[in-house]
Amino acid sequence: MAPDHGDPDLIRSGPNNDIPEELPGAVQHGAIHGGIVVYRIHFTSHDLARTRPAEVPMPLSELSMAARVLQDRSQSRLLDTWRRRSRAQLSARARMALSLIPPVGWSPTFLTPAQAGGPEELLEQVRATPRKLIRAEMAVIAENQPVPAWARRLSDDAELREELYDGLGHLYTQLMSSHWTQIIGQFTADRTVRVRQFLNGGVERLLCQVNPQWVRWNPPVLEIRNRIEHDLHLEGQGIVLVPSLFATRSIVADDTHAQSQPTVTYPVAHDQPLRQLFLLTAKPTTSSSAVALSALLGNTRAAVLNAIAEHPGCSTKELAALTGIAPPSASEHATVLREAGLISTVRHRNTALHSPTSLGIVLLNTADSPSCWTSSTEPWK
Repeated sequence: MAPDHGDPDLIRSGPNNDIPEELPGAVQHGAIHGGIVVYRIHFTSHDLARTRPAEVPMPLSELSMAARVLQDRSQSRLLDTWRRRSRAQLSARARMALSLIPPVGWSPTFLTPAQAGGPEELLEQVRATPRKLIRAEMAVIAENQPVPAWARRLSDDAELREELYDGLGHLYTQLMSSHWTQIIGQFTADRTVRVRQFLNGGVERLLCQVNPQWVRWNPPVLEIRNRIEHDLHLEGQGIVLVPSLFATRSIVADDTHAQSQPTVTYPVAHDQPLRQLFLLTAKPTTSSSAVALSALLGNTRAAVLNAIAEHPGCSTKELAALTGIAPPSASEHATVLREAGLISTVRHRNTALHSPTSLGIVLLNTADSPSCWTSSTEPWK
């Protein structure tokens, strides 16, 4: 949503770059490949060198995906139970935040940035958004789609902003917290696949296989099925590939206001179409061994140990993002686990890197691994 950009439909910093179920019959100035409009990302050798899978989930970006699915009635009716349950629990302030993240269209990037980190840390960053940026983003959105009347006062009304930020935190709690274990499990499984693809065939194989239904690697261009035609020249930035439990299509986000790489979000495990629906409609269950582990260590510390075992060599900041806690809390729990002999910590420059010990692995081996769920879409034709 760069105010000075010539194309108001381009996802630069906030719009949902989904494709309608039925493409329009006529697309002006659109590149059509068998009826498909294409968003093209142009790579140089420097871009290929910097392209990578995301190291940890991006909580607020995932929240944006979940908020869209919550409102998108075109998705399967099997999601209606989850929708009703989730909507019934939303406060008035959470509904404020939801109203700025429509199922299709623009949403302000400052509200759900595509960044890694713990939810608390990211929500604090959102609260610190400059008024000038809020005013610019909301102005572009208002030019392209209807917005709530109160949203036009957002940059000038501090009390209104606090209500919105509180609502965003509540929305996160209701939509994401109960699914965080599944999100981490899916993310970890997908990243393992991506790393293997990279080791076996380099970045080009990674781009070829990341999401064949919606993404095609046509060297040196990555083509993504889209609502609009656009050419994004990375100019040495590369991209970050972000798997998402709630995404139903590949989405490009290029935030011109943040000093971060563009991201391409895609559905995890797209070859298992019914499992995500099962996750969202079924009641969560917990194994007796996992209960015992939580009783021994406490829920948060057990989650920290599990995250370290699944991501050996992770930093404290990465650990915080993986478990959804603040970095100081992650450091404190890691210290206790280290003193108990369940993890080991080494330092690389100024970064602490945590790995499980054999004792920690033995303890975790009694707990079940999280299952994987996902969604699917039609293949690229």
